[in-house]
Amino acid sequence: MRRRGIMCAEVCDATCRALTEETGRGETGLRVQLEWCRAICLECARAFDTQPGAEKGADACRACAGACADFITVLG
Repeated sequence: MRRRGIMCAEVCDATCRALTEETGRGETGLRVQLEWCRAICLECARAFDTQPGAEKGADACRACAGACADFITVLG
């Protein structure tokens, strides 16, 4: 569980960097990054759902996945 949470945080961090830094990624590259982040966050949220006391972690993962989905929608 801990390893999954760490992986989720690392993916979210990499996605934030990709969105805020000029990485030379085009729209397609950003879309792929956002989809990857969204998928990892949802997977992590489902895993946290099985653990008592991990509700805040699951909520944070779902919020991040929602933000990624919203950004993908903005990209069109």
